[in-house]
Amino acid sequence: MSLLNYHLGDRMTRFSRRQFIITAGAATAGTMLAHGCSSSTSSNSPSSTVSQAANAPKVETTQAKLGFIALTDSAPLIIAQEKGLFARYGMKDVEVVKQASWPVTQGNLEIGSAGGGIDGAHILTPMPYLMTLGKTKTQQPVPMYILARLNTNGQAISVANTYKDLKVGLDNKALKEAFSKAKAGGKSEIKVAVTFPGGTHDLWMRYWLAAGGIDPTKDVSVTPIPPPQMVANMKLGSMEAFCVGEPWNAQLVNQGVGYTALVTGELWKDHPEKAFAMRADWVDKNPNAAKALLMAIMEAQQWCEKAENKEEMCKIVSQAKWFKVPVKDIIERSKGNIDYGDGRQQQNFGERMKFWADDASYPFKSHDLWFLTENIRWGYIPADTNTKELVDKVNKENLWREAAKLLGVADAEIPKSTSRGVETFFDGVKFDPEKPEEYLKALKIKKA
Repeated sequence: MSLLNYHLGDRMTRFSRRQFIITAGAATAGTMLAHGCSSSTSSNSPSSTVSQAANAPKVETTQAKLGFIALTDSAPLIIAQEKGLFARYGMKDVEVVKQASWPVTQGNLEIGSAGGGIDGAHILTPMPYLMTLGKTKTQQPVPMYILARLNTNGQAISVANTYKDLKVGLDNKALKEAFSKAKAGGKSEIKVAVTFPGGTHDLWMRYWLAAGGIDPTKDVSVTPIPPPQMVANMKLGSMEAFCVGEPWNAQLVNQGVGYTALVTGELWKDHPEKAFAMRADWVDKNPNAAKALLMAIMEAQQWCEKAENKEEMCKIVSQAKWFKVPVKDIIERSKGNIDYGDGRQQQNFGERMKFWADDASYPFKSHDLWFLTENIRWGYIPADTNTKELVDKVNKENLWREAAKLLGVADAEIPKSTSRGVETFFDGVKFDPEKPEEYLKALKIKKA
């Protein structure tokens, strides 16, 4: 099967559930959070019994199947499983199941666990909206809810070594001429890879190209490829650039195959990235279980955020049952240390991948509105889509707030508004969530 075959089929690798059991002791959930997963959740102090956290709601079910892609931003789901946090909040029969690609994730969400699929997932933020609109294999709507953001920042756009002399970074204008010359020289197609049509990586790539005057609908072919296959395809010379999450950009650099033009925190400071989403029917049937899952994931996000836990986090996710990737390909960028592969270095980058800091976990509705506006921009959804109504339907930030209260999260860490306000991109363009139509109208390159 070709590496460029995006639809890998509906087979997914299943791993046996490995549950570390721990005890909450006498500590309350609030105390645990204050310490960012206290010693009771440390991997070196498991207990032989499980004690449910005092503040956990009484769950309707203890079972849930959650999917993940081998990307660093799936770490909260993996850590919640490995550290026994799902069990702490009453969800003792959770399975965290590896997915081969985003289409496989989508397909397994469509059929749900009752059909052999999954109930929820680590997911590209726009995907639950596309599924709710009926952008599915069956062309039938599958209502979805976004319950939390899993991270901000932490993605990158990488370029083949062919273009290293151009020193392409945020400014990609030199690529436009290079691509034109390549076509004039007989190259039939200029391919740039993303992970899913209309997904976050697709939108970052398109935004970056358009900002430099490259029309992604005319000047290049935007090709979807599963994240774990990005580096292999670059080795084959079948693409000129790709946008994906870590650890694949770092692996590309470590293998000397290409270089990183930019990390996406440079494109948009503290931009939203992956989400934790579930089938709406599952949440409606099991609202307390959904909050319990949220509590476990949110505590895992706090743990992943702490600098002293980065090494352990990377060692855990690097294992064969999770990523099957060397720790060295994950650790440095997790710490904010960026080797771009072209001589540039950046240490302690402020816009590194964040799991909890600076409201990283809270699913701002204003951010989802931007994703939908960009999907309109590139023709993925109709221009007359009532985006604000759709956001209210899919984004369940109220459940996040309820879970945060149960956890004892400080009021200062719970956003007062569902909007983060006006956002500014690297090229000076601003997105006002109160006026998305004006933003869209002002963009020069677009399909809509």
